[in-house]
Amino acid sequence: MSDWTGFVLAVLGLLAVPGPTNTLMAASGAQRGVRQSLHLLVGELGGYAIAITVWIEVVGAVAAREPMVAVAAKLIAVAFLLWSAWKLWRNAGRADLGARGITLSRVFATTLINPKALVFAFAIFPGVGFVERLPYDAVFAALVIGTAIGWMSLGALAQRGAAGWLNSARVEQITAVALAVFGTVLAVQTLQFLG
Repeated sequence: MSDWTGFVLAVLGLLAVPGPTNTLMAASGAQRGVRQSLHLLVGELGGYAIAITVWIEVVGAVAAREPMVAVAAKLIAVAFLLWSAWKLWRNAGRADLGARGITLSRVFATTLINPKALVFAFAIFPGVGFVERLPYDAVFAALVIGTAIGWMSLGALAQRGAAGWLNSARVEQITAVALAVFGTVLAVQTLQFLG
């Protein structure tokens, strides 16, 4: 994906989907409020920066010699997205976010191993060199910050009960559908590359 509009929409689409990091951000917003949760942004940004760079620079270097490595990585990402959609749908509304202790190091570690980084690296970021990717990295960081604050705010809002219909089960079911759609689109694009 190389055009800016497509890049921004794809990043926002994937960042908006509940996942392990977003769950922690929402839980922190519910527990502490947005202002007291802002320091967690450092953990999320650091985790994504390291994970995406490793996927692109290390795995991407191998994929340049062996194109099927990138295809395999995308298919793994598809499997993760579909599995996550199924798991999220099945467990909608069951997670006890309030019982989780949320620290900067936990957010960092969770984001570092978050498979969304694989999707960002191989399906969303353009296939350009490190220096040419820096503007994309900056836009990505801004979108991460905005989305994380959105998740914190959603958690705080849900905690106050002001959301009414927006309970965790509904949010998770809607996101499960979004994950499945995103995974299906990625699968179709990947399979078209093979054909």
